[in-house]
Formats: sequence, structure tokens, C-alpha cells
Amino acid sequence: MAVGKEIRTKIQSVKSTQKITRAMELVAASKMRKAQDRMSASKPYARKIRDVIEHLAAASVDYRHSYMEIRPIKRVGYIVVSSDRGLCGGLNVNVFKKVLQEHRQWREQNIEVDYCLIGNKATTFFANVGGNVTATLKGLGDAPSLTQLLGAVRVMLDAYNQGKIDRLYVVYNEFINTMTQQPTVQQLLPLLVDKSTSCDKKPSDNQSEHKQSTNKKQESLPKHQWDYLYEPDPISLLQSLLTRFIESQVYQSVVENVACEQAARMIAMKAATDNAGDMIGELQLIYNKARQAAITQELAEIVSGAAAV
Repeated sequence: MAVGKEIRTKIQSVKSTQKITRAMELVAASKMRKAQDRMSASKPYARKIRDVIEHLAAASVDYRHSYMEIRPIKRVGYIVVSSDRGLCGGLNVNVFKKVLQEHRQWREQNIEVDYCLIGNKATTFFANVGGNVTATLKGLGDAPSLTQLLGAVRVMLDAYNQGKIDRLYVVYNEFINTMTQQPTVQQLLPLLVDKSTSCDKKPSDNQSEHKQSTNKKQESLPKHQWDYLYEPDPISLLQSLLTRFIESQVYQSVVENVACEQAARMIAMKAATDNAGDMIGELQLIYNKARQAAITQELAEIVSGAAAV
């Protein structure tokens, strides 16, 4: 029964793996609920500050911030959000495919791309495939805070202020529901306050299309114009407000990606647990057949020996 012993050993090994994947599934489910709570808690702030920006953009102001001005594109920047750990299915791969697609479209227009990488998986991926990486951030954990992101975001904002990049995007997984996580590209700079043009903007769009979207946005605004009294002055106020807006959008992207990570890990570990159960059933069937064949052979040998006597 050497074969049977090997099968029993393999069954025990698969059962041990099944216990591990089951435990990881339960842990991921618990962390996902907490991540969803953080995501839901940050959404009202992100939504409200966007409304404030839209209202300011619709005002008749003498000063217009550089974050709202569309300029010719020579170089673009991407903030790529990934997870620090694996075992979450194709979550990170889908984001990287989206980034490579965007990179390919920009390179066809002879436009260079800079990257700010958030998460260990993005750092490892770009270390293998190459790319102009200007900032990296790892080890955010399951409960990232805004202060952890400020340094990386500041690098990209400084590059935009200095004219090194002319557009800034963030790429992350948007949490649709527990079963669906959608890789999303959102334009951060220049600000597109029109909600219909703020997300999933394709790099193949040329300047004329952006002018058309800007004209449509202006046509949709109310006919009357207004302004505000700024204290201390519109330059410093808008600079602070718009910077906080960009930071809030990046933070919202990160917390959504964490929720997606836990949901994807829970689903992946559940699938692994179910597959382990199927494998145990198949191995048990093979073991029973092998045991039955061994018993039958022993009985045949006994009968043959008795007949010979």
C-alpha cells in the first residue's frame, strides 16, 4: 500500500492548505468591512470639496489658477496605486495593463511619461518592465492615512508647478461591489470640474477635443456670473484649496484600492478553499480505488493459495 500511503500524505497536505486559505478568507472579509467603512467615511469630504471647486470654477474671478489652465502636452505623470501584498487575484495585473495601455498611447504621440508608484507590487512591476519613476511609496498597511501620501503627492505637484509635466493622472481600482473591482484612470491636473469629463479621460484625446469639452462645460453654466470676497487673497486661498483637493482625490483612490484588495483576496481565497475541497474529494476517490484494488488482489492470492493446497 505504498501508493495508498502517498495519497493519504497528499490528502493531509491539501487539508492543511485548505485550513490556511479558509482562515485567510475570513481575515480578508473582516478587513474588507473595515476598509469599506473608511472608504464610505472619506467619500462625503471628497464629494463636498469637489462641489466647492466646481462652484469656484463657475465664478467670475480675475485670477485663474494654473491647475485649471489647459496647456500643450509635452510630458504626463501617473500616480499608480497598487497593493503591498499579493494573493488577491488579478487585481494588480488589471491596473498594470491599464497603465501600459495608457503608456503605449502616449508614446505613439512622442510624449514621455513619469510615474509615482504607491504599493510594493507597483514598485516590483516597474523595476522589471522599466519606466521613469520619480517617487515610490510602500508599506501603507491596511489603514493608510493622508499624511503618509503627502510626500509622494507633493513630488508630482511640484513637477506640475515647475512645468515638468503637463497632466497628472491617478490609476487605481474602483470599488464597485464585492465581486467587481474596476481599474480606473482619473485626471487630476488640469482640473476638469465637469463630472462627465473628470474620469476615464483617454490620452488619445487631442487639444481640440479638450477645448470642445471646456466650451460645453462653460455653456452648461448659469447665465449669470458671480464672484467671492477672498481672505487673505485668491492666490493663496486657491493654492491651498486646490492642493487639498488633489490630496483628497489621491487618498480616496488609495482607500478604495485597499477595499478592492481585501475583496479580491477574500474571493481568491474562497476559490482556493473550494478547489482544495474538490481536490481532496478526487484524491479520496483515487485512494479508495487503490485500496479496493489492493484488497481484491490479496483475496485473489489467498484463494489461489488455498486452491493450490
